[in-house]
Amino acid sequence: MHRAGPDTSPGVRARPFAVLQRAAAGGFSYFGVMSHRPRHRTALGCAILLAPLAAGATACGGSSSDPLSAAPYDAAGQISANAPGDGHKADPDKPLEVSTTSDEARITDVTATDASGRYIRGELAADGRQWRTTVPLAAGTRYTVRVSTEDEDGAPGRKVLQIDTKDTGDRVNVKLGPENGTYGVGQPVTAALSKPVKDPKARAIVEGALKVRSTPRVEGSWHWVDSKTLHFRPREYWPTHADIEVRSNLEGLKITGGLYGGAAKPVKLRTGDRVEAVTDAAAHTMTVTRNGEEINTIPVTTGKPGYSTRNGTKVVLGKEGFVRMRGESIGIPSGSSDSYDLPVYWATRVTWSGEYVHAAPWSVGSQGADNVSHGCTGMSTGNAKWFFDTVRVGDLVKVVNSGGETMTPFDNGFGDWNMPWKQWREGSALDKNKPSTTGEQDQRPGPENAARLRPQV
Repeated sequence: MHRAGPDTSPGVRARPFAVLQRAAAGGFSYFGVMSHRPRHRTALGCAILLAPLAAGATACGGSSSDPLSAAPYDAAGQISANAPGDGHKADPDKPLEVSTTSDEARITDVTATDASGRYIRGELAADGRQWRTTVPLAAGTRYTVRVSTEDEDGAPGRKVLQIDTKDTGDRVNVKLGPENGTYGVGQPVTAALSKPVKDPKARAIVEGALKVRSTPRVEGSWHWVDSKTLHFRPREYWPTHADIEVRSNLEGLKITGGLYGGAAKPVKLRTGDRVEAVTDAAAHTMTVTRNGEEINTIPVTTGKPGYSTRNGTKVVLGKEGFVRMRGESIGIPSGSSDSYDLPVYWATRVTWSGEYVHAAPWSVGSQGADNVSHGCTGMSTGNAKWFFDTVRVGDLVKVVNSGGETMTPFDNGFGDWNMPWKQWREGSALDKNKPSTTGEQDQRPGPENAARLRPQV
């Protein structure tokens, strides 16, 4: 996946064989981890002796005189940083620099992580004299910077620094949804921002920090509904009985200008069975399936001409045992021929504007034969109670063959599934050419990008 800002993946230490191969090749760098070719008398000498070493010889690594086998010395006197002292905090907009103080040592490796385990990207100068960050630091954060050095004899040194950054009051907080719980397979994940974000690069930073992981993994993507709202959905519906974790790594990250990421509470979701209700408005029936098997067919009535029920896929938003329905709520004047004021039971909501699946005992004679409602799907009280008890929030309710318009994706509930996948992906601020999945391993860099020069000693 595309990354913007600090990486969240733990470092991976390379095996000695891979280490020495890289040393002979000339070194590499990634995400604040920079390797540089060790002294020829140390690493290159070991590389020549790789075969005897694998066979059990002690010419390299078995000798107590080998500098790589020694415990690291304290490099405090050889390393300095540009962070302010005396309890002052570093400016997150300025790069962090770590340098050697003399020619007696050089830097071979640096990692900088915050309290959440996020790595900050950086690069090491070719001569090993200085390392500096290449992306802004997070605001209001403590970084632990681990510096590995090598003296002129090839002996390893180590210095650990702790650096605090200044806080900023201009934050974008994130409200992730829905609440923890079990949902139907059609439930989208949502992220509501406390401040608008419009710049494409800033949106990429925000979106890249919003993580959705599921077991089993699926192909999925965020979509910017507007400057303050994002929805995430898979390409297809969620698998049944999937575990989904949603979290934000945005806190402290610079988004744009003086705007930084704020706090967000993670959510844990689980999906239930795949329950789908398909209403054929022309046939006046609703067919309900669970995991692909039909469990009920119900005679219904839908919207009459002028009040036709919306076509398309909707998601159950909530369930209300009783609701008072009045014509004025959908623009029908009080006292007109179409006016109504009715007590309604076993109402399952599918739009915010007031479309329900509910009990309609007054129209039982038309159910299965004619469409006489003002847009809702009506059925007998017994069938409405059964439907109410069978579905949960996030289940799918689809209407076909109605004279109404198609359910819009975002402005009246969750019509997300009515948008084609290609169009959905166009609403992402990240690279559309890269696959986007909810697998944890797919959201990490490869081992070759996280490897380190030295094995653990």
